Amino acid sequence: MLTRILLVVIVVPVAVILIALAVANRAAVPFTLDPFNPGNPALTIQMPFFIYLFLALILGVLIGGFAAWLRQASYRRLARQRGQEVETLRTSEARQSEAVVPPQPAAEGTALIRPAP
Repeated sequence: MLTRILLVVIVVPVAVILIALAVANRAAVPFTLDPFNPGNPALTIQMPFFIYLFLALILGVLIGGFAAWLRQASYRRLARQRGQEVETLRTSEARQSEAVVPPQPAAEGTALIRPAP
């Protein structure tokens, strides 16, 4: 249910805005990598302007995701260390439980006497 609300409230309006942006910016715009000779055809690309906008949006999302991933590295490292500590405790506990000698069964003919209540 939450996914459907999220889809309707956020994704649909963003999609409508992006479609309107793409329709409004269909004109071909040159993008040149040579600032000293902008007319150089080897280093100039002509594409519709909305493609540049979408590429900038995608690049921004990727850079933001990478930055968030880098900032969370300390939390991931801490979680890994705690996971290793828990695993170490579990293995030492298992070894200790194996080392405990089980009680010896009573010999034949010997009855366990219960105290009277």
